[in-house]
Amino acid sequence: MTTGSQPGPGAEPQSVLRPLTTAAIFLVVDVRPGGEETAREVLGDLSALQRSFGFGAPDAALSCVAGIGSDAWDRLFDHPRPAGLHPFRPLEGPRHSAVATSGDLLLHIRATRFDLCFGLATEIMHRLRDAVTVEDEVQGFRYLDARDLLGFVDGTENPVGAAARRAVLIGQEDPAHAGGSYVIVQKYLHDLDGWNALPVETQERIIGRTKLTNIELEEPASHVDLNTITGPDGEEQQILRDNMPFGSPGHGEFGTYFIGYARTPDVIEQMLRNMFLGTQDATHDRILDFSTAVTGTLFYVPSGDFLDDLPPASKAAEAAGNG
Repeated sequence: MTTGSQPGPGAEPQSVLRPLTTAAIFLVVDVRPGGEETAREVLGDLSALQRSFGFGAPDAALSCVAGIGSDAWDRLFDHPRPAGLHPFRPLEGPRHSAVATSGDLLLHIRATRFDLCFGLATEIMHRLRDAVTVEDEVQGFRYLDARDLLGFVDGTENPVGAAARRAVLIGQEDPAHAGGSYVIVQKYLHDLDGWNALPVETQERIIGRTKLTNIELEEPASHVDLNTITGPDGEEQQILRDNMPFGSPGHGEFGTYFIGYARTPDVIEQMLRNMFLGTQDATHDRILDFSTAVTGTLFYVPSGDFLDDLPPASKAAEAAGNG
């Protein structure tokens, strides 16, 4: 067992800020009672596993970002909790609901080659198999020119460079977790028949962008408008989206896996409140009339340094294991 280093201002983040890729696997698992030590071992080995699978294909940009859920934190670590870590807060709007679902660990595996994602996910799950219960697994892909299955370009407004670091990485507001992030994931299933029955002009007003050219529209109460959050100084509060389409045409399943990284969960939670509970300008986000959220989980994403040198195990988990 390591003594554990304290993440500091210069802590190296996980590969949250890497450019979008063309393939991904999203795994959400619950740690079974007694599986805590195995989960810790796998978390501590993630960087080595990434290097092993990615070494022969450096241009494929293989990576795995690990997130830890609120209920799992105290079971895994004897370390101060991240300030913003809490269970996903469900929302019950006038027409649509954002559900909360179970999840102790998130594994966001991505690359430009799906076989590498598959290989890394297989090895991780081989090691975790007896220690976890899989709550959700989604295989995502890039669709056409970075479009979702509704036909619109996704992720246009992602910050880059220094702006991305400011938006996504925790700083000295929580020094024990500097270099970390928060991530919210939701799996949305689309009613493509209903959506495609709409005129393109109606779709554009709902989204707030032109479908062909991806130009933002001045459209109050659109999806873009409801997801534009400003701070007290009027500056836009940004997040980093790494959404991926997924589906099974044979089963008529078509969806978007929403995954948003941010320095604080407050920004994404405000976006979701606007979408599901409405604002002065809208009763709800009209995209929800065609997209149903079937999962919802919040995770803390520690720095890479944290994973490479984990703090001590939870005393409660150790006691249970020795019992």
